[in-house]
Amino acid sequence: MRLKDKVALITGGARGIGAEIARRFLEEGAVVFAADVNEPTEEVARLLGGATFLKLDVASEESWRAAIDAVLAAAKRLDVLVNNAGINIRKNIEEMSVEELDSMLAVNLKGPFLGIKHALPVMKAGGGGSILNMSSICGLIGHKYTNEAYAAVKGGITLLTRSVSSRHAKNNIRCNSIHPCTVDTPFVQVVLQDPELRAQRFGEIPLGRLATTTDVANAFVYLASDEAAFITGVAFPVDGGLTAW
Repeated sequence: MRLKDKVALITGGARGIGAEIARRFLEEGAVVFAADVNEPTEEVARLLGGATFLKLDVASEESWRAAIDAVLAAAKRLDVLVNNAGINIRKNIEEMSVEELDSMLAVNLKGPFLGIKHALPVMKAGGGGSILNMSSICGLIGHKYTNEAYAAVKGGITLLTRSVSSRHAKNNIRCNSIHPCTVDTPFVQVVLQDPELRAQRFGEIPLGRLATTTDVANAFVYLASDEAAFITGVAFPVDGGLTAW
């Protein structure tokens, strides 16, 4: 098992990609804390039967303190932090309100910042760890099908990752970001019923398909594992070659 006995806290872990990351971590032997602002559905609770679910509002520092304390109380350490929780308010720059922009910044950038802030002392005390941040291809390129605010916050995650990796490698703490293209989820399936949108998204990916949630989760497994012990500061695309163009 590639993550045997590693203690992992995964945000946005009660649904979607986060739940799949949690499932793969459990499969690889990790001790998983799935943290989310929402309660898991019965289906997810069954799927992640070995996980501990925590309530976490990633935009709240007090909520982060409580979540980290809960992990330490139960497992005594934290080896892996996965900053996966995120939102996308799908409006272009002319239409987006300041309040909507603030919401995206709070969840997508402030959330990982706070998580890293509170995970670092715990990882330092434990001799090291791995921090994994969910970004996007939009954190690497200006994507013509994606709104400006989402690109801005995901770009922020990319540079936050590199800053943390360079400053805390001396403490044996690795920090990497993962950059998926469009991921095949139930929401995306509904959106891509529009033939024009479907042609756009499939047409830009050289491998000719969308990423699956397992494709993305497998990248997190690898970067969390000791197989990636010498990898830090990397922006890791899971994009079927999209950013190679």
